[in-house]
Amino acid sequence: MALGARVEGGNTHFAVRSPHADMIWLCLFGSKGETRHPMVRDGAEWSLTLAGDLSGERYGYRAAGEWAPERGRWFDPSKLLVDPYAVQLDRRFQQNPGLSGFGQDTAPIVPRAVVQAPMPCSAVAPPHFTHGGLIYEINVRSFTMLHPDVPEQMGGTIGALAHPSILAHLRKLKIMAVELMPIVAWIDERHLPALGLVNSWGYNPVAMMALDPGLCPGGVAELRDTVATLHAHGIGVLLDLVFNHSGESDSLGGVLSLRGLDDAMYAHAADGGLINDTGCGNTLDFGNGAVRRLVLNTLRHFVKHCGVDGFRFDLAPVLARGPDFDPAAPIFAEIAQDSLLADRIMIAEPWDVGPGGYQLGRFPPNWLEWNDRFRDDVRRFWRGDGGVGTLATRLAGSSDIFGSQAVGSPCRSVNFLAAHDGFTLADTVSYQQRHNWANGEANRDGHSENFSWNNGAEGETQDLAVLRARRADVKALLGTLFASVGTIMLTAGDEFGRTQHGNNNAYCQDNPLTWLDWRDRDQELEDFVAALSAHRSERLGSYARLPEPVVWLRQDGNEMSYEDWEHPGAGWLHCRSLAQDACYDVSIDRFTRKVTFS
Repeated sequence: MALGARVEGGNTHFAVRSPHADMIWLCLFGSKGETRHPMVRDGAEWSLTLAGDLSGERYGYRAAGEWAPERGRWFDPSKLLVDPYAVQLDRRFQQNPGLSGFGQDTAPIVPRAVVQAPMPCSAVAPPHFTHGGLIYEINVRSFTMLHPDVPEQMGGTIGALAHPSILAHLRKLKIMAVELMPIVAWIDERHLPALGLVNSWGYNPVAMMALDPGLCPGGVAELRDTVATLHAHGIGVLLDLVFNHSGESDSLGGVLSLRGLDDAMYAHAADGGLINDTGCGNTLDFGNGAVRRLVLNTLRHFVKHCGVDGFRFDLAPVLARGPDFDPAAPIFAEIAQDSLLADRIMIAEPWDVGPGGYQLGRFPPNWLEWNDRFRDDVRRFWRGDGGVGTLATRLAGSSDIFGSQAVGSPCRSVNFLAAHDGFTLADTVSYQQRHNWANGEANRDGHSENFSWNNGAEGETQDLAVLRARRADVKALLGTLFASVGTIMLTAGDEFGRTQHGNNNAYCQDNPLTWLDWRDRDQELEDFVAALSAHRSERLGSYARLPEPVVWLRQDGNEMSYEDWEHPGAGWLHCRSLAQDACYDVSIDRFTRKVTFS
């Protein structure tokens, strides 16, 4: 049966999966409070049909059964449970100790799902995306909170992305697609409320397809309309989704949804304990068909009803764990065979923290992958301790990672220099050490090795020589990114010098530390990036695919020899395509901080 709540034929149907419950109640919340309706079991699923169109009604579930957490039984009728298939919630999640304790009624603190009227389908056109284009990573809230042209009541919402000033900025940069950091409903980590902090990234979801009410107060219609507007301006939309874990966390976490209905959707060790290949307390088990069903339905929902062009998968090896990573895992075939999903853009973050978790280059051949080796090797080159041979490999599509594909085939690498996680681009050349004290974890959180440098002064400085050197470094890094073969990604604000003052793990900073400063942005740097992007977009075919045979030249014009590649001080190279119709022609000089396109 179809899971979730749906209005059809003048009636409203509810269905939920809970294989081991003794009883499930549908709980409706109206002006007279809560009313409970026992549901009917059909195997692992429970259902109920109520007369009438209940669109707009708020609901949840309660489950009765055994309370034995050590054996994966978390049934407690006092816990209001969110429908895993909900597409709208009436409020945001909030942490509370009562979420985990047996016997405490959580109805006052848990969001209710909202019954949706039949939703229109978006026109599902081919993705607005071309290999080699520029992806722009956006934290929806921080992106527009301080934009002077965006109305205050709209700031920080998905709808703000369709504001004319925002569209003008995206067009100026020739953005091929925006990649929206998580926009579905999430919950703060348990330690944050005591610190007066909140999760501002969204990588801790509870309801996989329910849009966060704070980011998207207009629900599905707001996202659908924003996607349509972006499409009208030639810009695709990719959603960054988290299917590797849920915000129910470890065994001390809350009973909010899956845990109280079907704890078997989480991966467990032989002793019954939760497997934590994500570092977030739990891991969804993709060997379980119910997990894959939820994920596929979520992807289909966002394509069918919102028109999105593709997805980025956080900690993507979890999708293929059983428990080891399997490049032929069922989820990949199921996506490829789905009529709505087969042509969508799929991007993997190809690592998690479990055993053998680094899987860069091992995803299906039609998937793109975040290439952190590009980030690290390019940073090291411009820092001065990386070789030109490694840089050449990264510029030419990282064939050492993605294999010897046929010349001219699409390059699967997503090249980037900075992302939401880690130093901003400006901070990469301004800080040698992380400065995460504001996160309340004694500066222990975040990456310790960033391949960064400070040009002689840590952090903010008035030294003009240092500032000039930093600007030259940033331009050199950006020039290298825009000269590279593969799809490229830029995080919003890096084009105009955004800083987080050395905080490389600002997931809990929903404040001006992460909100983009549009008034004081570096417009000269922004214009520089726009020029790089214009040059690249005019020659996109040269960057989208593995290059035709190329020749690497020395500064005197002669082809580089083995000794030139191996010389530790070498810092100059020129790459030229031998194909007559190609425009791939770039020079890089470490010593003068120059990247020159021909």
